[in-house]
Amino acid sequence: MKKLLAFLLSSIVILGTQTRGFADAIDRTIAQSDINKSGVSVSVRDIETGKTVYELHGEKPVMPASTLKLITLTASVDKLGQDYEFSTKLYKTTNNEIYLKLGADPLLTSAGLNSLFEKAVKEKKIITPKIIYIDDYIFDSTEWGEGWQWDDDLNPLMPKFSSYNIDGNKLGIVIAPTSQGAPASIYTSKFYPTTFMNLAVTGSENNIKISRNNSIAPDMLKVEGTVQKQFTKYIPVNHPKRYFILRLEDAIRSAKMDYYGSFQQKKTPSANIYLASEVTHPIDKAIKEILTNSNNFIAETVFKLAGAKFVGNTGSLGNSQKMLYAYFDKLGLNYDDIKIVDGSGVSKNNIMTADFMSNFLAQKEVMEFLDENLPTAGEGTLKNRMLYFKDNLKAKTGTLSDVSAIAGYITSRNGKKYAFAVMIHDSKTKSNDKKSLEEYIIRDIYTSY
Repeated sequence: MKKLLAFLLSSIVILGTQTRGFADAIDRTIAQSDINKSGVSVSVRDIETGKTVYELHGEKPVMPASTLKLITLTASVDKLGQDYEFSTKLYKTTNNEIYLKLGADPLLTSAGLNSLFEKAVKEKKIITPKIIYIDDYIFDSTEWGEGWQWDDDLNPLMPKFSSYNIDGNKLGIVIAPTSQGAPASIYTSKFYPTTFMNLAVTGSENNIKISRNNSIAPDMLKVEGTVQKQFTKYIPVNHPKRYFILRLEDAIRSAKMDYYGSFQQKKTPSANIYLASEVTHPIDKAIKEILTNSNNFIAETVFKLAGAKFVGNTGSLGNSQKMLYAYFDKLGLNYDDIKIVDGSGVSKNNIMTADFMSNFLAQKEVMEFLDENLPTAGEGTLKNRMLYFKDNLKAKTGTLSDVSAIAGYITSRNGKKYAFAVMIHDSKTKSNDKKSLEEYIIRDIYTSY
């Protein structure tokens, strides 16, 4: 009996020494970097046991940036279902009225809208409708996330999102050279009322800047710089509904439907009506765009759609939060110390802890979903990073000004799998320095655990 107790005691001492040695490796890595230790939050959790094996400032509230998508997307897909389809539907009543029911489809394009009306004309012979109503009640009127920065309104990674999603809610600005030193040629890829202050000239390189002053002239774009070869620069449309209505008019003309009236907002009735045509897109592509390419526009749309389904009514931030908290309750997670105000992680009002993130990732159903869909090294935002990990790493990155983060799963060379979260908030170091530290920390987990 005494020998057994001595063996167990020695085993505990050895295990404790090994664990400390593993922790020392990460501690040394952080100490040797130029980043202040107080700005680094790390949590590493053993998937098999659910226990934390390393933690540094794990309970410290920080901005998660786009790693937040791991949480909001998983909860949203749980509510919507992995077989969910975005849809845009065209209905006809027995009174020859048309209802265009919007589904806020983030994958809808102008070509898709054209096909919706062409099908109604060709297959259902809907030529001269009495009136066309638009059912846009799937979302509320809020088109940007809480805490998003006003000076990012021309950032192509942050378009507005609404019931009227189409073409990614972005407008193509075509900039072409003329003769050397002369003003460039500028026009929009699709008609949208825009005035250009053309300060761009034909030169030896493509170096164009586009800006606008929303408080003075929101429909005027200032274009300056030089252009050597024609290219298209995409910017968010400042009024998604206006852009959508213009594309709707294009679709009606393209289908040769005889209608020149206005479009009124009205909910689709439940009686004396039939489905004339429909355009759908599976959620699979959206999942890939969100996790692999960190698409904010699609992430926000999916999050809001899940909120709408949760309450069986119009989508809003409040309803999406209710959906999210219900999912946390289902998983048995305490969310008192976090705050989530958008679906993409763009807002600086989001508050997360590394410990909550690793705990979330370690949940069985979460891991099953993310392990199947997360990109590995060499893909998406990890395209040129951590290639030596190959399929041992599956992760989501996140970047904001002064913030860099990464979270996901790593299988160590000993064959053990860990959920991890690294969040770095340091305004004095470059983004590349923060990302290098992330990589070294993950390397320590891979080699030492």
